[in-house]
Amino acid sequence: MLREGQATATHRADYLAPAYWIDTVDLCFDLDPAKTRVLNKMTLRRNPDVPAQPLKLDGEELNLARVLVNGQGASFRMEGDKLVLDNLPEVFDLEIFTTCAPAKNTKLMGLYVSNNSFFTQCEAEGFRRITYFLDRPDVMASFTVTLRADKAAYPVLLSNGNLVDQGPLDDGRHFAKWVDPHKKPAYLFALVAGQLVAREQRITSRAGKDHTLQVYVRPGDLDKTEHAMNSLMHSVAWDEARFGLSLDLERFMIVATSDFNMGAMENKGLNIFNTKYVLASQATATDTDYSNIESVVGHEYFHNWTGNRITCRDWFQLSLKEGLTVFRDQEFSQDLCEDPSARAVKRIEDVRVLRTAQFPEDAGPMSHPVRPDSYIEISNFYTVTIYEKGAEVVRMMQTLASEGAGQSGRDGFAKGMTLYFERHDGQAVTCDDFAQAIADANPTSDLARLLPQFKRWYSQAGTPRVHGTGVYDAAARSYTLTLSQSCTPTAGQPAKQPFVIPVGLGLLGTNGADLPLQLEGEAAPVAAPRTFVLTEASETLTFINVDAEPVPSILRGFSAPVVLAFDYSDAQLLQLLAFDADPFNRWEAGQRLAVRSAIKSIAGGADSPGAEPLNDAYIEAMRSVLRDPTLDAAFKELVLTLPGETYIAEQLDVVDPQRIHAVREAMRAQLATALTGDWALAYEAHQDNGAYTPDPLSSGRRALAGMALTHLCLAAVASGDAVWPGKTYQRFKDAGNMTDRFNALAALVSSGHPLAAEALSRFHAMFKDEALVIDKWFSLQASAPDRGGNILPAIKQLMEHADFSLRNPNRARSVVSTFCQGNPAGFHRADASGYVFWSERVIELDTINPQVAARLARALDRWSKLAEPYRSAAREAIARVAAKADLSKDTHEVVTRALAD
Repeated sequence: MLREGQATATHRADYLAPAYWIDTVDLCFDLDPAKTRVLNKMTLRRNPDVPAQPLKLDGEELNLARVLVNGQGASFRMEGDKLVLDNLPEVFDLEIFTTCAPAKNTKLMGLYVSNNSFFTQCEAEGFRRITYFLDRPDVMASFTVTLRADKAAYPVLLSNGNLVDQGPLDDGRHFAKWVDPHKKPAYLFALVAGQLVAREQRITSRAGKDHTLQVYVRPGDLDKTEHAMNSLMHSVAWDEARFGLSLDLERFMIVATSDFNMGAMENKGLNIFNTKYVLASQATATDTDYSNIESVVGHEYFHNWTGNRITCRDWFQLSLKEGLTVFRDQEFSQDLCEDPSARAVKRIEDVRVLRTAQFPEDAGPMSHPVRPDSYIEISNFYTVTIYEKGAEVVRMMQTLASEGAGQSGRDGFAKGMTLYFERHDGQAVTCDDFAQAIADANPTSDLARLLPQFKRWYSQAGTPRVHGTGVYDAAARSYTLTLSQSCTPTAGQPAKQPFVIPVGLGLLGTNGADLPLQLEGEAAPVAAPRTFVLTEASETLTFINVDAEPVPSILRGFSAPVVLAFDYSDAQLLQLLAFDADPFNRWEAGQRLAVRSAIKSIAGGADSPGAEPLNDAYIEAMRSVLRDPTLDAAFKELVLTLPGETYIAEQLDVVDPQRIHAVREAMRAQLATALTGDWALAYEAHQDNGAYTPDPLSSGRRALAGMALTHLCLAAVASGDAVWPGKTYQRFKDAGNMTDRFNALAALVSSGHPLAAEALSRFHAMFKDEALVIDKWFSLQASAPDRGGNILPAIKQLMEHADFSLRNPNRARSVVSTFCQGNPAGFHRADASGYVFWSERVIELDTINPQVAARLARALDRWSKLAEPYRSAAREAIARVAAKADLSKDTHEVVTRALAD
C-alpha cells in the first residue's frame, strides 16, 4: 500500500515545456540543524511558447512562512505538495520564505546533517525539499547563494561557483556568498557547511588559465586525499587532451561525507562524494578502492561538461549524461593504462559488471529501455541500464563513427563531441540531439547511414541475442558465417525490430593465428580484426581463400551489448583460450567452458556428490594460463576466476540456488586441489611487489597472489594441512598494505578455516576507528560462502554489533545488501527465512531511507525463475512488502512490478 495517496506514472510522451522560466535565483540560508531558514528570491518570466496557466512550484516537507510577488503579499493555494500561484504578470519577482529540519532528514535528499555538518543531495528531485521551485532539469537559472551559520560549529561554508564575499556577523556567526557564473538546473545546486579541512592544488590548464582544486574532508582524514587529488588532476588533463574540454571555473571542489545514498554527485563546481570514493591510504584502502576512486572522480569531473554544461531536457534522457559520462570515465581509466594488457583487463572488468548486473535487469520486472518511457519514482531509474548499457550504446556510436581508412571511430566520435557542444552548450537536450550531432559530424559513417535504426538501442528494452552458425566448404576453400538476431519480448514491447549491431570478427587458423579476411566479391584480403554491422534479422558472410576450417572469434572486444550464441566445441573454445589475439574473447572462451561444466553438473542433480565438475582439459588449460610467462598477472586472475553464481543462474531457465552453490564450490575446490603446486608457485612469484603503488601491474600481481592464497587455503582445508593457512595468517599480520592484508583475511574466511575467526577479531581491533575499513569487515562476513545455513544467523549477529547502523547507507549495504544481493546460497534458503529477513529489512529501511530500501527490494527481481520451494516463498515475501501500509513510491514501484512479472 502506498504512502500519501496513489502512485501516478510520469510518461515521456507527455513532456511539455515549462510554463515559466526562472532567470535568477538568490538564496539565503540561516543554517541550523533543527530549523534552517531559507529565503528564496527569484525572477521569473512566462514562457510565450506555452498557453498561459498558473505557476506550480514543487515542494516537499517544507514549512511555508511567506510568499511575495513583486514585493507584495500574494494569494496562493496548495495542490498536494505543489505551491500554486494564479494571475501572474509576464515578468515578476517572487520571494518565498520557508524552513526545514535538516537533522530529521534521514532520506538524505535535500538538505541534511551528517557528522555535525550540512550537506545537500538534489538529484533528481531533492531541491524541492529545500525550497519551492520548478524542480525539473530543463529550467536553468543563475544562482547566487549566501550561507550564514555559527562560525565555531561551521567554519567552512561552501556552495557552487566562485566565492565573492565572506565575513563576520553578530553573535559569533559568519557568512559566505557564492556566485555560479553558469546557469544550471536545481538538481546541480549544492551547499556544504561544517568543520572541514582541505587539500589544495593550484594548476594551469592547457589554455593558460589558473585554477584551484580542493578536496575537503573531516579533520583527521587529510592524509587520505592524495590519490583523489591526483585523480582529479589527471581528469582535468585528460578531458583537455582527449576532447578539448577545459575546466570552466576558478575553483573546483570535492567534499566527502560518510552519509550518502549514491557514490558521488556532480554539483557544479562542488562535487559531493561518498567517503568511499575519496579516502585512500595504503594502510586502509585496497587496489580496488584506488581504482574506483580514480574512476568516480573522473566520472563526476567529466559531468562538468557532459551533464552540467549540457544537461537533460527531462529525466527520461538521463542516459544522455550518465551513459555518455560512464563511457568517458571508462575511456579515461583505459587511457591511463600504459600497456594494452591493462587496457584489456579494464574492458573485461567493465563487461563483467554489465553482464552480471545489467543483463539480468534487462530480463527482469524492472526492465526498461536506455531511454525509459515512464516511471513512478525517478530514483528507481538510476540503473545499470541507464549507466552501463548506456555507455555501451555510446561505445557503439564511437565504433560506427568511422569514415573509412582515413578516420578512426575514435577520431570521428571526438568530432561529434565538438559539434555537440557547438550546437547545445548551455542547453537542456535529448538523447536524439546527441546522436544526431555525432552522426552529422561524420556524414559518410555507418552511424549516419543507419541512425534511425541505431536509435532503437534507446527505445527498445531487453538484451539482443546474436546466434551464429559456421559452415566450412573444403572444396571451395570458403567459410560461411550466418549471424541472426532476436530480442525477447519485454513489458509493453511484445515485438522487437532489428538492432544495429557492430560485430568485431576474426578467424583463427589451425596454428591459432588470425587469418586475413576476404569476403566473397572483395578483390583482396584485409587484416583482422574487422567490424561487420548486423542490421537485418539474419545476414550471411562468406569468406574465401580459407585453407582449413577456422575457429571464428566473434564479438571481439565485446563490440555490442548482446548475448552471443554459437555452438563452439570444447576444442574450439580451448583454441580460443590459448591463442585468440583478442583478450576479451580469450577470457570469454574460459568463461564459456566453465559455465558449460557448471550447467552439466547442475543438470546431473545431487545424485553424484563425489563427481568433479571440471574436466581434465579445462584443468590443464587453467594450468597453462597460470604458467604462461607472457600473460599479465591481472589477466590471469580474470581468466582463473570462475563465473559467479548469479551469472550461472542467468544461463538457466529454472534456478536452484543451493544446487548452483554446491556445484560452484565443487569447482573451486577442484581448481584448488588440482593446481595446488601451481598456486604455490604463483604465490611465491607474485607475493613481493616492493614499495606499494596502486598501478595496474602491481595491482594485478597482488590480485593473483591473493587468488593463489585463497585456493591454497581451500586445498589445505580439504586435506587437513596446516601450512598454508598458517602462512596466510602470518601474511595477514605482516602485510604492509590493505590489499595484501585483506586478501589474506578473505582467503581464510572464504575457505572456512578456523583461523578466520581470530583474524577477523584482530582486524576489527586494528581498524575499529576506520569506518570504511569496518564496512569491508562487515561485507566480507556477509558474503562468506554459506556452509550448512551458517550465514543468516551470522548476519543477524552482525546487525547487533555496536558498530552497525541501518541509518548509514554504507553500513546498511555492507551487511544487508551484501547478504541479500551478493550471497545467493545464504539468502535463498529452503525454509524461507532469508526472504523473511529481506522483507523485514526492506520495510524497516523504507521508513528511514526509501532509496536504499528500493535498491534492496530489487534483490528478488528474478524470483519467477526460482525453483520450488524458493519461488512461492519469494513471491509471498514480496507480497508482504507490497501490502505494507504507507510504503514509499520508491519501494512500491519495485515490488509491484516484481509481482506483475
